[in-house]
Amino acid sequence: MDLDLFLELLKIDSTSGREGELADYIIEHLDLCGGRLEVFPASEGKNILISWGDPQIVFCTHYDTVPPYIAPTVEKCEDGRLAIRGRGTCDAKGQVFAMYNACLKLASEGRTGFGLLLLYGEETGSFGAKSFRDVHPGGDVVIVGEPTDNRMVSASKGTKSFEVTVRGKSFHSGYPLYGASAVERFVDLMNALRGIDFPIDPRLGETTWNVGKLHSDNAQNILSDHLTFRIYFRTTFASDAMVCKVMEDFNDEWVSVKAFGGDTPGEYLTLEGFGTKTVAFGSDAPQLTNFSRKALCGPGSILVAHTDAEYIYWDDIADAVDNYVAMFHRLRQDRNIE
Repeated sequence: MDLDLFLELLKIDSTSGREGELADYIIEHLDLCGGRLEVFPASEGKNILISWGDPQIVFCTHYDTVPPYIAPTVEKCEDGRLAIRGRGTCDAKGQVFAMYNACLKLASEGRTGFGLLLLYGEETGSFGAKSFRDVHPGGDVVIVGEPTDNRMVSASKGTKSFEVTVRGKSFHSGYPLYGASAVERFVDLMNALRGIDFPIDPRLGETTWNVGKLHSDNAQNILSDHLTFRIYFRTTFASDAMVCKVMEDFNDEWVSVKAFGGDTPGEYLTLEGFGTKTVAFGSDAPQLTNFSRKALCGPGSILVAHTDAEYIYWDDIADAVDNYVAMFHRLRQDRNIE
């Protein structure tokens, strides 16, 4: 594997909304090794598909990353392992690089019937995946690359997103009995939500949620009359429908809840002989409905993805290449394809 090429990919700032430069680099510089390149432009970005024959088994990952951009560095660890640090190393340029090398290896063996699909905009709403499924028939199996410690995912949590507006009545804060604080109503809502016992799922565990984009622009000596926030749930098979009902029931004369959808919890293809796990993060996989079966597997740890300490081990990428090649051969064998 070419470490210099991996570093070139990492040096390009491809944070969501800026990933066009990386797409152009991939289109212009990657050695296709006999593959056929197709570009699927959309209003927000470009999807790239490299095919060897009719791609019924497709390796797929995203090439946008979360901000901020962090330049790559290479470090020799005390245990002798080579660590590559920086934004995208494990989410998901490490997957891009591993899948690309797996495709080169399969092509060198003279194999066909596979492809490499690189999608934009995963981190901001899987816009690339949604765009691709509308313009391409897909195939039999898509193997989606995410940081799963090189283990195949058996099931993943779903996601549900809501925008909430809390209203109050503005008044001088020295006389709160004449007004109503939207901030205090927000606190009441959070306490009510904490008091709800979402069921524990036997496979996916607890339901979790996080608040973001919290905003109330009142002065410190005036009761807030308006507060908005977004709330994002990680749901399980046991809680997915319940979360929607709970949030809907918060609607009243003071609170408005607008659902932004999300994904339901999913089950994924696993193969005998590969380690498995469940995960709590989302991916492009649920949106790729133009594929009959979906697998989720890739190098790196989700525990360092999206952090300033993001890194991946070079030998984990090598293991991922071997895994992807082995998955391809197993899937072809299962379908009796020579």
